Amino acid sequence: MYRNFQQEAFSRAYIHAVAAAAGFKYSDGPLPDDDHVDVTVTSTGPMGLIRSPKVDIQAKCRLGLPDGDPLAYALDVDDHEGLRHLDYASPRILVVVFVPEDVARWTEHTEEKLILSYCAYWLCLQGQPQTSNKATVTVHLPRRNTFSVAGLTDLMARIGRKESL
Repeated sequence: MYRNFQQEAFSRAYIHAVAAAAGFKYSDGPLPDDDHVDVTVTSTGPMGLIRSPKVDIQAKCRLGLPDGDPLAYALDVDDHEGLRHLDYASPRILVVVFVPEDVARWTEHTEEKLILSYCAYWLCLQGQPQTSNKATVTVHLPRRNTFSVAGLTDLMARIGRKESL
């Protein structure tokens, strides 16, 4: 498998694992991926002001340890455009999963645990202005926006309360 396919599959698996552990439903976006949605996470029943809130996710994977705060990530202009609009039915976020350069270190498995290395962070780009860049836009993911069980639970609660992300 090509490395970029491995990275895409791992980022989706990471999001699925976090969503499952948090008790949320998840589904892969439709193929072909022409709408910048790789995974959708949904809650069941009422959550604040909204019944069954959901979030659409554009998943990315970056090799190397996360460095700095905020974390700089070069996002394709097309993906930036697909995430910045305000008129989607549900909010959209970018989730970047950071992994070791050595694929063999992406997971560690024993009878007691499965460890996924390293961590993921999310960012909402809705409302951002259109860019004049031609290839990439550098976005900045705050380290406080961890895509973890607690982070996703808080994110879904915010969506349920119709709070801005």
